[in-house]
Amino acid sequence: MDGGADAREPERRPFIVSSSHLATPGSEDLSEFEFSLTVANNAFQHWIVRCMAAAGLPELSAIETLILHHVNHRAKEKSIPDLMFALNISERHYLNYAMKKLDARGLIERRKQGKEVFVRTSAAGAGYCAEYARLRNVCLLELIPDDRRVGGTVIAEVAKALRILNGFYEQASRSVSSL
Repeated sequence: MDGGADAREPERRPFIVSSSHLATPGSEDLSEFEFSLTVANNAFQHWIVRCMAAAGLPELSAIETLILHHVNHRAKEKSIPDLMFALNISERHYLNYAMKKLDARGLIERRKQGKEVFVRTSAAGAGYCAEYARLRNVCLLELIPDDRRVGGTVIAEVAKALRILNGFYEQASRSVSSL
């Protein structure tokens, strides 16, 4: 046998990375994922800020928008630790600052029980969340294919993979802090 086409190594495609020094041999795919995640995160943050602006709240930042939506989630009040945990916010002052802005705009209501603070959306806050949802349906959901596949992968599977990768990054974060 002359080692023809079957014996050749498959052609390697170039990886799309932002930092070649992080694309170490054998982990180029992870570097490409990180770059894609960075770009997707920025696109997502642009989207939620612009959609909330179209819903009538142009002054909200991405984190304030995410907090408002989570406070509105299932119309149940949430504690500050619950919000921090659900949104993976490690610095309480970020959440407190955002909550003060939401409170000042009349979008949330606070209730204190002992030392614990609970929040829920006000009627105005819930109304803005509903308008955001309507605009999301019109502008974003129409773009999603009926088979729920993007790049050949079902969106739910992408979400599952991201949750698993989140665990890796959380563990790595704990590990690196001990160095």
